[in-house]
Amino acid sequence: MKTNVMQWLDNTAEQFADKVAFTDAYKELTYCQLNTYAKAIASDLIRRNVFKKPIVVYMNKGVDVITAFMGIAYSGNFYSPIDTEMPPQRANKILEILQPNLVITTEELKENAKMLNCSAEILVFEDIIEHEINSSEISDRQSKIIDTDLLYVLFTSGSTGTPKGVAISHRSVIDYIDWVTETFQISEEDSFGNQAPFYFDNSVLDIYSTIKCGATCYLIPKELFWQPVLLLNYLKEKKINTIFWVPSALIVVSKLKALTKVDMSATLKRVLFAGEVMPNKQLNIWRTYLPNVQYANLYGPTEITVDCTCYIVDREFSDEEPLPIGVPVTNADILVLNGDDRLVEGEEVGELCVRGTSLALGYYNNPQKTREAFVQNPLNKALPEVIYRTGDLVRYNSYGELIYLSRKDSQIKHLGHRIELGEIETAVSSIPEISLCCCLYDDVNSRIVLFIDTELDQAYIISQISNLVPKYMYPGKVISLEHMPINANGKIDRVKLKEML
Repeated sequence: MKTNVMQWLDNTAEQFADKVAFTDAYKELTYCQLNTYAKAIASDLIRRNVFKKPIVVYMNKGVDVITAFMGIAYSGNFYSPIDTEMPPQRANKILEILQPNLVITTEELKENAKMLNCSAEILVFEDIIEHEINSSEISDRQSKIIDTDLLYVLFTSGSTGTPKGVAISHRSVIDYIDWVTETFQISEEDSFGNQAPFYFDNSVLDIYSTIKCGATCYLIPKELFWQPVLLLNYLKEKKINTIFWVPSALIVVSKLKALTKVDMSATLKRVLFAGEVMPNKQLNIWRTYLPNVQYANLYGPTEITVDCTCYIVDREFSDEEPLPIGVPVTNADILVLNGDDRLVEGEEVGELCVRGTSLALGYYNNPQKTREAFVQNPLNKALPEVIYRTGDLVRYNSYGELIYLSRKDSQIKHLGHRIELGEIETAVSSIPEISLCCCLYDDVNSRIVLFIDTELDQAYIISQISNLVPKYMYPGKVISLEHMPINANGKIDRVKLKEML
């Protein structure tokens, strides 16, 4: 029985010592190197007497980030990656919540890290991987780690403009990766093509499936995702047989007809996707050119450790049909509750709720938000039992599969990210010329629409909020109104605005 993820790396470093574990555009790491450098970092952190504390990783995406993650885990602490391209104001909000003891960065980014509003000591990656390994201290630390200890905290968007830190334990990741590797029969023969940033939870599947099974993971250069022919040639050249991407990355490939120009039939074995709705119109193009590939639609918010349902595509769909999100993964239970907190019947619509080992321990340093989302199971009156309310509305189809319908509130999924529209509204409200604003999501055109009560240029608005929110949260369309509609309760009338989309 595994109690922490480091036990996987101990096994694969011994079994596949000289095999490449992770590779990026500049370097590659064997399992032995990953294990050695991670333990050097751990020894340095243990020497500083830091235990079960948050340690921020402020590094550009690359194999060194994974080394930092594992080093932090070996030291008995938990990691929280911060996007180096994130506006400083948002990064500072995250740091305020975390109150980290240490920040790990690179020599290149050291001065940028110093500019963050954080009193934590800054450690340089290139220095700490040179630390002498103290195996006995690492073993002692590892013996004190239990499976409910935190492995990482990932930050998602918050409705009040404050990001929420989702706290995930070793046990939840072990539970999830055991399901992934068993369901898709992952082995040391497989190669992953990673698309997800490391601050996005889809990356957890790539990282830990690789480490557990002794596979190889290629961190695909970001620029290739806008050059689909070069992207497919990269997959082919590296013999990558498994990808887990957001649908928008797959859609670029199908829309630009890259599959007609590169024969992937002898390369790809599995195409997994999650993070937003996958249109069958685009999936059908993939299925036409690569009919023997295994396709799977995975679903789940960060709060339940990446995915809680899965649909392995096993029948034909018309372009207009919705693709199911499927059935619960192993060891997760899905409760679809109606407005009366009763299980839905037939095709009745309800909120998807989850119970099980996969649940996050809550939002870090945010007990109020934790209490709102992680609640007592209303179907269990006899014992304490926590469920997570996703805020997603679903129904069952005639096959007994779940169909995703929409968000219950203003949180959306856009470009693979879960976004609270309220965070964008908070940023826009800071612009002096704007008194009232409202953000809605245009599902038809897959874009964020901003309504404002004055005449302002979209480029100007974006320039004003560029230091407050990341690019994927920029409005795709701005509608200027002479008067913002107000409802009987004195609130902005979102129903009327929805009619204007």
